[in-house]
Amino acid sequence: MSDSDSFIDEVTEEVRRDRFYRNVRRYGWIAVLAVVLLVGGAGWYEWQKAQERQQAQAFGDAILSALNAPERAARAEALDEIDAPTDGGRAVLALLTAAEEGTENPESAAQRLLTMADSQGVPQVYRQLATLKAVTIPDAGLSVEDRRMRLDGLTNAGGLTRLLAEEQLALLDLEEGNRDAALERLQRIVEDAEATAGLRQRVSQVIVALGEEPAA
Repeated sequence: MSDSDSFIDEVTEEVRRDRFYRNVRRYGWIAVLAVVLLVGGAGWYEWQKAQERQQAQAFGDAILSALNAPERAARAEALDEIDAPTDGGRAVLALLTAAEEGTENPESAAQRLLTMADSQGVPQVYRQLATLKAVTIPDAGLSVEDRRMRLDGLTNAGGLTRLLAEEQLALLDLEEGNRDAALERLQRIVEDAEATAGLRQRVSQVIVALGEEPAA
């Protein structure tokens, strides 16, 4: 390599180095800011997760403490005073509270459940469970028409909820003296591939009690 080529290479390298440091001075703050944001975001995420864990633990401890009360009324009152941190937590709390007050105050329990069932912020699975529980509470003050309307809505859902609603509708048919309609619903449940063994056995017992044989 000639002296002139070496000189040109040195100059070129110096120009590149100068350009590099000039870009660092001009844009280096962007890289620093990105690092700060990344580290800060990770720290905030971990703090948020820790807060959620603490809230969930405190919520669970409060429920366990309320359920340790000796009387149903005291348990229901203690549960009713708990603040749930999430929509799902509020749904679980409503189900537990209704279960405790269902015997002594069935109308209040049913209304609590139906209020949750009508709340759009609650996950659908809890709303469906609340509807099923509400319509099965004795002396809840719900008319046959109201129970049937709510159960009809559940029959459009998939899986076990649909079949449990069909079971309750069959019982409503029997309550109204419509034996044939009840038997037809019950036989459909027995034949349904999604029916669990427990549900199929329970329905089959009702069919036998009505003097018929379950479908094979």
